[in-house]
Amino acid sequence: MKQSIFKAKWIVRGAINRDQADVLENGALVQRDGVIVDIGPLADIEARYPGVEIFGNDDQIILPGFVNAHHHVGMTPLQLGSPDHPLELWFASRMSARDLDRYLDTLYSSFEMIASGITTVQHIHGWMPGPLEVIHKYSLQVLKAYRDVGMRASYCYAVREQNRLVYEADEDFVARLPEELKTSVAEHLKKQAIPFEDNMSLYDSLVAENKGQDRTRIQLAPANLHWCSDNALTALNDRSLRDNAPMHMHLLETTYQKEYARRRTGTTAVKHLEKLGILSPRLTLGHGVWLTEEDIEIAAHSGTCICHNCSSNFRLRSGVAPLNAFESKGMTVGIGLDEAGINDDRDMLQEMRLVLRAHRVPGMDDSVPTCPQVLRMATEHGAMTTPFGAEIGRLDVGRMADFVVINHRKALWPYQDDQIPILDAVMQRAKSQQVDATVVGGEVIYENGRFTRVDRDQILNEIAERLSKPRTPEEEKRIHMARAVFPHVKKFYDGYLQTEATKPRVPFYAPSSRT
Repeated sequence: MKQSIFKAKWIVRGAINRDQADVLENGALVQRDGVIVDIGPLADIEARYPGVEIFGNDDQIILPGFVNAHHHVGMTPLQLGSPDHPLELWFASRMSARDLDRYLDTLYSSFEMIASGITTVQHIHGWMPGPLEVIHKYSLQVLKAYRDVGMRASYCYAVREQNRLVYEADEDFVARLPEELKTSVAEHLKKQAIPFEDNMSLYDSLVAENKGQDRTRIQLAPANLHWCSDNALTALNDRSLRDNAPMHMHLLETTYQKEYARRRTGTTAVKHLEKLGILSPRLTLGHGVWLTEEDIEIAAHSGTCICHNCSSNFRLRSGVAPLNAFESKGMTVGIGLDEAGINDDRDMLQEMRLVLRAHRVPGMDDSVPTCPQVLRMATEHGAMTTPFGAEIGRLDVGRMADFVVINHRKALWPYQDDQIPILDAVMQRAKSQQVDATVVGGEVIYENGRFTRVDRDQILNEIAERLSKPRTPEEEKRIHMARAVFPHVKKFYDGYLQTEATKPRVPFYAPSSRT
């Protein structure tokens, strides 16, 4: 039995509501075998657990571990040569990315996440060439990386069975390309086309192989409406029901996706999913920028979750999600860093501040995001979009001992007036440099800038060495192909937005204008 006490000047157990946080001053928590078994005033804890080792000091504040509820890759697209194009063009530019070792790549982003207090990540894998055996191998490399570094991960492989480059059938798009491009693009898309049954086999295999693991779990991911047929969506939902496994689905990230849904279904994407019987608390919609007011009502009524990817929406010109409308309907909304945050890293402290600031609509009504609300998004609500659910996300007895320790004295130096609640002050001022420790299951996996399980410098040096080598002929081929196909992808979308309902409008942020 492993038991320890963690004390701090303040322990933030979680949010009570959007205006209040549950904060314990001069408190301590007790973890036994990775689970919180007691929490309360330090004096009481010391009296009840004499002789148990105590960690922490009065310069620190403890918060629940953050959950990155939407993540894909390690090295960022920008690092690999793809600038921040609008999403639909970005797909084309990313065809030129270099081949990376998935284990090293996953460790790279895990270092950034853990150093900013993220203890759990929703890893949505995909966009890889088959066959199934290769994808399975890569999946295991990703899972091994998370297990080795010590953080929790929910893993899913995104199912894509159609429309892999633009919002129409692969063969139709390829048929209009110049002759010198047709073969290379067709071959590239064909490599990514695995039978739908292989996606289900991959999921079943990973579930079986993951048994006995306490920090990794497996869920499902229909990649997006344009990437999945109705039959695929229904089959994935059936498997989700069978296993009580959550699903994470990109949806309505851009206005082009909204128009695609109208053309395909004659209605909105959300109404179509409702018709298929897929909306439920098991489903998380990633982005959700272009939901209408009626869509929000439908999704909220069904208990469907949302993952808000604020940085990504800004960087790829997707729009501003109606977060205030989500909150007004009581929806479960997590926070995702997607490919990378606004500074091309995975800094959850910074992302929380961005979410706090990006939705401050004009006016004097008290409806803009609050610090307790954003904390809840980054912890408890994010947890509910993963298979870990209510096992994490708050610092309560019976939940996992996952938390971040921040040095509030350094973060708030040289002065912070006590009229400001401590959570508000720390959330708005703390930087990742002031994260003293990140703890998962009662185990310190990061402390004072050092990872306790993995040598970060060694991994980064290995990545640098591998990427310093010349590109392979296949990589060079993809660069030329991506550059050549890019204008044809752009041409496909010329005039695509022809209806008033799908044209971008100003202001994006006002829910009342989203009809």
